[in-house]
Amino acid sequence: MAFCHFLPGRRAAYGKIAAVSCKGASMPSLVFDIALSAERLRVVYQGRANRILVQSRDGRSVSVPAHHFRPFLTHDGVYGSFELEFSAAGELLSLRRLG
Repeated sequence: MAFCHFLPGRRAAYGKIAAVSCKGASMPSLVFDIALSAERLRVVYQGRANRILVQSRDGRSVSVPAHHFRPFLTHDGVYGSFELEFSAAGELLSLRRLG
């Protein structure tokens, strides 16, 4: 599963990626796997962090605002494979669970 870190003190509504390759897709995207227990996510709800740093399957790191993971949060935490989609300008457009 993914390498994940919380990033304290960063308060941006949306993240930007400087360069994301398209690989024939109509929209740039990154795929990653995540396994974050509810205990580890507690730092978000305590206000000590508001971004999650994940590593994509191809090795790139991206900082994602934690609030984007709320729809996927269960009592156990956030687990699964996800895809981030970006505009050509590198703005985060969507986060969706795969499969």
